[in-house]
Amino acid sequence: MELISVIVPCLNEEEAIEIFYRTFFDTVEMFHIPVDYELIFVDDGSTDASLNLMRSIAKYDRRVHYISFSRNFGKEGAMLAGLKAARGDYVAIMDVDLQDPPRLIEQMYNKIKEGGYDCIAAKRSDRKGEPPLRSFMADRFYSFVNKISDTEIVRGARDFRLMSRRMVNSVLELGEYNRFSKGIFSWVGYNTAWISYDNIERSAGKTKWSLKKLIDYSLDGIVAFSTKPLAIASVLGIACLVVALIFILVIIVKTLIWGDPVAGYPSLICVILLIGGLELFTIGIVGQYLAKLYLEVKNRPKYITKETDIRS
Repeated sequence: MELISVIVPCLNEEEAIEIFYRTFFDTVEMFHIPVDYELIFVDDGSTDASLNLMRSIAKYDRRVHYISFSRNFGKEGAMLAGLKAARGDYVAIMDVDLQDPPRLIEQMYNKIKEGGYDCIAAKRSDRKGEPPLRSFMADRFYSFVNKISDTEIVRGARDFRLMSRRMVNSVLELGEYNRFSKGIFSWVGYNTAWISYDNIERSAGKTKWSLKKLIDYSLDGIVAFSTKPLAIASVLGIACLVVALIFILVIIVKTLIWGDPVAGYPSLICVILLIGGLELFTIGIVGQYLAKLYLEVKNRPKYITKETDIRS
């Protein structure tokens, strides 16, 4: 039978791991598809009992494996480690909080087999239950990144998807340090179909995505898949030049025709603050790209595995 590998990144999820494990296998046992499953829990440097739970489950269920990092490297590193370890003919990525419903896996598998797809991905049809500010910022991010990037990132897209082995192999060929998987999955191509579902509340525990982490993640996506922000410096420079020329003409006309004295200190301070602010803004944009380049050229590993039960 074909094998489906399911990658489950975890960070301090001791309350959710066992619930996910039981729910997942209770659900897939009711499916009518001839496949086997393996679960790969990836401990992203948890400080609670998450790793102990993974060890215990893997000890009495051979379908379950785990990878534990030496510290927190982020969800992107956890997904990459899982993709490298997965042996399946098809590979899925799911969140341990059950916001990605296991019941969709059967639908994904049937669709990928019948439709000739390499990826069936899930997206939320709504964001009910989320804080309004978080939902607003997420919508603005998708709108902005799709305007400036040649790689489409579907609004409401989740990391939850089922991929063919050849698509997974292509994703693994992209070895960049600064990873934004939603963009990578789209960039590699392959035929992809989307499944929509209503937003689901967490089964247990609290989200580890703070507002700051979400903003940093959004910046990673923008920098990774578009160079257009770099053009902002040139555009702002031209705009400042035009405004300066207009301002000079206005001063000359007012002085020659109406004899108005040239305003000194207030206008000078305003101009200095305007130009200084624009310069710092554009330098900050360039700095973001330089920072990512700096991390890339150091060529450090994207994660360090402390412990695993998977034999190479």
